[in-house]
Amino acid sequence: MDGDSALKRARLARNLTQEEVADLLNEITGGSSDGSVVSAWELGRKRTGMRNRRALSQLFREPPEVLFAHQDGRDAISVLEATGTDVVVRVLTRYTDLLEAMLDVVMNAREYLVVTGSRSREKTYLAAIETAVAQRPDLVHYRVLYGPPRHAALSEHLVRLLELRDPAERRNGVKTLHIGIVEPLQAMERYFVASETAAVVPLPSFHGAEGFDCGILLGREAAVGLVQHGREACASARPVETLEAVYALPVRHGGAPRQGDT
Repeated sequence: MDGDSALKRARLARNLTQEEVADLLNEITGGSSDGSVVSAWELGRKRTGMRNRRALSQLFREPPEVLFAHQDGRDAISVLEATGTDVVVRVLTRYTDLLEAMLDVVMNAREYLVVTGSRSREKTYLAAIETAVAQRPDLVHYRVLYGPPRHAALSEHLVRLLELRDPAERRNGVKTLHIGIVEPLQAMERYFVASETAAVVPLPSFHGAEGFDCGILLGREAAVGLVQHGREACASARPVETLEAVYALPVRHGGAPRQGDT
């Protein structure tokens, strides 16, 4: 089979070994799975039983039709591809609409909140993320940087996230804070915020060369895909999960303020 299965990607996104997954799974089911069994499931050499499917879906917070598509001979992304442009809920042509939509994604996230990019500096938006992390202990937050922060406000935000949560801790066996920087620096930067139900992708301004003040609001199918995109990016990124690591990041000042650097 070509590429990694969704089951393997879900494990890697949480920085777990196959043995660790087996141990967590056994705690839920009372079974006796081991790393070799998990490997066979990931490769599609062995089909996961219903009890373990339910437990793995609970552990990874993913529906079974996604996690086990490779075992069932189904295309995990066919729903999104079939939906096409219908996943676009709304085109956002004003900065106020863009910011409102981004805040809505953050405030309504209950399982996952994925944020990518190194240009964030909108104080209201960053504060909303911090509130979500503080008030929802089960929310799994991924922050993916593409190069060092462009603004001091983002560096300060990363510090506050680490003050709110310890990435080394586990809640119900799950790591709930992931911060990573994608290297090398020439990697193309991505900008989006996504939860399990909605996502916003900022776009270059429709009104001139004044930053990113427009965007698109996407529905559930696209949001699920972007959450997975962010998790995979974070899994392959260099962790920046201590105060010392954040303080060591240079701040690449982005020049004069530009509306929409969210």
